[in-house]
Amino acid sequence: FNGINLLKTEYLVIGGGTGSGKTTFLGALSNYIPKDERVITIEDSAELQIVGIENLVRLETRNANTSGSGQITIRDLIKSSLRMRPERIVVGEVRGGEALDMLQAMNTGHDGSLTTLHANAPKEAISRLTTMVRYGVDLPVEVIELQIAEALDLVVQTNRDPAGKRYITEIVGYFYNAAEKRCETKNYFKRAFWHDQGTWRAFPSWLDTLPEFALATEEEVERWKQRASSAA
Repeated sequence: FNGINLLKTEYLVIGGGTGSGKTTFLGALSNYIPKDERVITIEDSAELQIVGIENLVRLETRNANTSGSGQITIRDLIKSSLRMRPERIVVGEVRGGEALDMLQAMNTGHDGSLTTLHANAPKEAISRLTTMVRYGVDLPVEVIELQIAEALDLVVQTNRDPAGKRYITEIVGYFYNAAEKRCETKNYFKRAFWHDQGTWRAFPSWLDTLPEFALATEEEVERWKQRASSAA
């Protein structure tokens, strides 16, 4: 994942259950963001440990006061962040109507952003996002799923086994099936257990651009493709 965060055309979601390491992994990826970018983090409480980025703005939610006023939600912060010229937005977790604002932000020039989502599988993440978007606005399901497919490039699924080991189980991409009018998944990587190396079953569309960004050599890209082809 060293280069994924550098690719400004990609929007990445980390999915997983409670305690599966979503926030820890999000923080680890965030530290690979180029140091000269303007990054805005949005959280309920500041947990992300991002170092080395000078132009870093941290936004936190605020509960209502005793009179019931003054509340600032994740959704309020996402809307405000769009007027702060961010190059990347990092949201600790989406779990409500702010999902719509996140999708719209990713579809309007704020690529390369990161967030986490509570979901037990990448396919479940689609229905979870659809439900959350409808908290904010009553749109047809096919319209919401089209926005999901257009906005989200990669979903990384994390898991925690009974022994407490945390690991990546799947990496998938989303695409829109126009005939079925639904968002579907394409599996890139699959791992059954934490001690398993896992297998690459396909490669993302941005793989060929890695040499341009000096993130991988052409030989490394070819080896990745060969591994995916042999596993297919």
